[in-house]
Amino acid sequence: MSRTISILGSTGSIGTSTLDVVAQHPEEYKVAALAAGRNLDLLMQQIEQFRPELVSVATAEGAALIKSRFGSAVDVQVGDEGLVAVATHGAVDVVVTAVVGAAGLLPTLEALKKGKHIALANKETLVAAGHLVTTLAKQQGCHLLPVDSEHSAIFQCLNGERRVDVERIIVTASGGPFRDKTRAHMEQATLQDALNHPNWAMGAKVTVDSATLMNKGLEVMEAHWLYDMPYDKIDVVVHPESIVHSLVEFQDGSIMAQLGAPDMRVPIQYALTYPTRLPGNYKRLNLLEASSLHFRAPDLDRFPCLRYAYDAGRAGGSMPAVLNAANEVANGLFREERISFLDIERVIASVMERHDVLSNPSLDDILSVDAWARIAAHEVAQKL
Repeated sequence: MSRTISILGSTGSIGTSTLDVVAQHPEEYKVAALAAGRNLDLLMQQIEQFRPELVSVATAEGAALIKSRFGSAVDVQVGDEGLVAVATHGAVDVVVTAVVGAAGLLPTLEALKKGKHIALANKETLVAAGHLVTTLAKQQGCHLLPVDSEHSAIFQCLNGERRVDVERIIVTASGGPFRDKTRAHMEQATLQDALNHPNWAMGAKVTVDSATLMNKGLEVMEAHWLYDMPYDKIDVVVHPESIVHSLVEFQDGSIMAQLGAPDMRVPIQYALTYPTRLPGNYKRLNLLEASSLHFRAPDLDRFPCLRYAYDAGRAGGSMPAVLNAANEVANGLFREERISFLDIERVIASVMERHDVLSNPSLDDILSVDAWARIAAHEVAQKL
């Protein structure tokens, strides 16, 4: 069955991998719309190859450049309105949400209102507003198809199973570049150290989140909403090889796991083809070469961001949006080399301490606390 897709974040890591999947199966997919930020050179290459009807860019200057190159062959829009236009394009069946951060929330909600299925690679959407997104998806009969390797693994392990039989979900973590480092080492860590991920090629924001283990905390919060699972039934284990992508334990003691080589194109393709599968020209896992697999508990003293995520999730209401916004700011300041690596966790903890939780927040409430938390995070960072 041929599907028409749009991609929010087409020039990022997930976006380019998605287009690689599309290029391998041109008879199965048509790309109707692309949203990118400021990487105009790559976007123009994508327009040449995939011929979308609509593109969105961050700035009016960028839009003018695209128009000068392609003229009337492609409709060009700008900013948040452009993101929403790409997400709600009339011909689209599946929207791949691969923009980074809370910017993915509004276009995802608008896409669901239009009955679009969502291939979700934007953790922050569910973290900040999981109750709104999942409720709307159910009302509209839309799938939330996970793209992250961990959530794709859980999704596949749960296929055909009754949720009442699930004892717990076990989310695996590579441990990031500092998994075997001391706090003293991390206190002196440079940006380049944090970006040197041992297993995965990801964008800078996600890679830094992986280094703090906040990425895993966000995935725990995602799992809570995707699988309607209480936090006490969601565990994290460090698995340095990144071969077991996640596991599900059932009440009879059985554990199902999904394994594969660490290649994001595999879960992306599954999200696009669900409930069927297509051939994939990707590296295959050789268990004989893998030899042995290792697992250990995460160290929440060395990596408190994971604990903060559990705390925010259990607090519920507006606290997850506050944690997410504070993390986005702190992560960005570290990438700009304006604060130290461990300052990231200090900013997050301080902003969370300042916040009085709103229960069952509306979209306006979430946007308001998101803005508040970003201002507070900058204020905290200036005093470090």
